[in-house]
Amino acid sequence: MYWHLFLAFFIPGILGYGGGPASIPLIENEVVDHYHWMTVNQFTEVLALGNALPGPIATKMAGYIGYEQGGLLGSLLAVTATVAPSLLLMIVFLRLIYKFKDSPRVKKMTLYVKPTIAVLLGVMAYDFFAESLHASGLYQTVGIAVVAWFLMERLRISPVFVIVASIVYGALFLGHA
Repeated sequence: MYWHLFLAFFIPGILGYGGGPASIPLIENEVVDHYHWMTVNQFTEVLALGNALPGPIATKMAGYIGYEQGGLLGSLLAVTATVAPSLLLMIVFLRLIYKFKDSPRVKKMTLYVKPTIAVLLGVMAYDFFAESLHASGLYQTVGIAVVAWFLMERLRISPVFVIVASIVYGALFLGHA
């Protein structure tokens, strides 16, 4: 179990170029599709909770999911697996990266990675939307999305408060216990 937990977070840490947002779809694939530790809806709730808290999203999710699956040791292992790839790469390649940071080839390579991350985030957003439609219905899903957009874009309310309000609304009116 602990080996699977380590792999579930180490692999997205290696492949998730671009930080937490890039690795979230990869974590979802491991946690939901591969190991079946959570449903899409449960993963969405963990993601929302993680977004509401300060700090890196991937490590918060790893800590929570690791704890749910393997207790304190599972939590420590999952968090370690999440940060280990970046830590190892920083230690090993720091000089190399610093030397070539302004290279046109490196900048061009980064341009090719960005669309891939956008597609992964788009697929994840579609999965969340489809799950929300199934669980809560069209009117609730669209209503929450429109209100959230209005609050953040028009009234400039912090996403943290919008996420917390969405969680409270879901708990009060959409509780599917």
